[in-house]
Amino acid sequence: MTQFVDVKNMTRWIQQDGVEPIMTAMVEYLEADFARWEAFDKVPRVASHTPFGVIELMPTSDNKEYAFKYVNGHPSNPARGFQTVTAFGMLAEVDNGYPTFLAEMTLLTALRTAATSAMVARRVARPGASVMAMIGAGSQAEFQALAFRALMGIDQLRVYDVDPAAVEKLRRNLEPLGFDILAAGSTPEALLGADIVTTCTADKARATILSSEQVHSGVHINAVGGDCPGKTELDPQLLMRSKVFVEYPEQTRIEGEIQQMAPDFPVTEFWKVLTGAEEGRSSEEQITIFDSVGFAIADFSALRCLRDATAGTDLQAHIDLVADPEDPKDLFSLVNTLKPVG
Repeated sequence: MTQFVDVKNMTRWIQQDGVEPIMTAMVEYLEADFARWEAFDKVPRVASHTPFGVIELMPTSDNKEYAFKYVNGHPSNPARGFQTVTAFGMLAEVDNGYPTFLAEMTLLTALRTAATSAMVARRVARPGASVMAMIGAGSQAEFQALAFRALMGIDQLRVYDVDPAAVEKLRRNLEPLGFDILAAGSTPEALLGADIVTTCTADKARATILSSEQVHSGVHINAVGGDCPGKTELDPQLLMRSKVFVEYPEQTRIEGEIQQMAPDFPVTEFWKVLTGAEEGRSSEEQITIFDSVGFAIADFSALRCLRDATAGTDLQAHIDLVADPEDPKDLFSLVNTLKPVG
């Protein structure tokens, strides 16, 4: 039987365990899996692009377990009353191919995206970071703030969004949780005094959310919003000035900020920083960028974290997903309505 965590039980888990403890635990799974990066099958996600948005499948396997995530990205959805991103995912046993675990992943992806951002920043941002600028206050913003507080102790936020209601939403959600929030009137105002800058906007466009001249030395940029072809947030000149960290270059060169750059533009794969094969930040003055697009191994980690945390509880339900006749060679027996003769 396949175990299942639905939306109701996902929200119960998050409410019971808490967003920050969950993301702290998830980072342990992420770092363990990124550190064995070479053990995984890896391909860029399979994307179906339309004028409305994109629908993607994200598969990976470590030859013991297989995982995939279905996820969409439709920037115009909120104006029509729909979420920009929805997702679900699955784990399966490689030795027999049977699905073992199925879960909603709209909320889980929000957790894993933020946890991945904070995991990278903890390794490559300048030590002592205390203030984060947030350009974009959409659905991912609260999760990012909580992840950076959980992993790095950051609770001072300078926030700018072209939609003032989005900033008020973020303030309403986070101020009761102890955050010090300044609602900035522009991107330059938000950047004042910031050690870390998170960009997470939704428009599918070659936008310049951050220009090179706006960013001073030593800043770490957590670039989350550029995540599909034709969608970017950073000035190419800023990329040229910075050391850029990525998950999987073959995917990031299609979907990330570096899609603007030459195919041989130098990047550092983050898993190599974890293993010590590559250096992280090389100086206090260096600008670092995490060109985050999301990769299937992070979903693999998040699904395992959820499964293990909810195992043996009423947060998981059994679902009858696999047609499994007594005789594996007699699938027709499940639908045969004729009684045996004699």
